[in-house]
Amino acid sequence: MTKEEILARVIAELQNVAPGCEPENADPDGDLREELEIDSMDFLNFIIALHKALHIDIPESDYPKLSTLNNIVAYLHDHS
Repeated sequence: MTKEEILARVIAELQNVAPGCEPENADPDGDLREELEIDSMDFLNFIIALHKALHIDIPESDYPKLSTLNNIVAYLHDHS
């Protein structure tokens, strides 16, 4: 998958987990949870949704690496 395809999937999964959030308007280098005002449970559900959609294992130890949209896209691209 290209980074653009991954970003589109990330945005779609964020909107599924946290309806009403606007990830397309978020700073791609800003802290995702702060930018979108999502709590830890929504974030966990988002990570699970990414795993299911993209079939990429994301160990809990890597969660801190997924703090921004750009970091998430890069991580998923590197692990796909």
